Amino acid sequence: MFRSILGFAVFAVVAFLGLKLVLGLFGVVLGLAMTLLVWAAIGFMCYLVIRLVSPSTADKIRDMIKRRPSDA
Repeated sequence: MFRSILGFAVFAVVAFLGLKLVLGLFGVVLGLAMTLLVWAAIGFMCYLVIRLVSPSTADKIRDMIKRRPSDA
């Protein structure tokens, strides 16, 4: 009986450490994804402001990103 209780305790500790590792890695990946999403939103907002202020500059930016040569 003592042996089975000890076995369950060891299994619980190993399962806890494994779960902590997996959820920790998931948290890092989720954090990086959220950071990338925020940066993309900020870039999109800057592009919209440029589009409203100077549409030709916004076209040049879009052409540069799509790697099309400009007509200049």
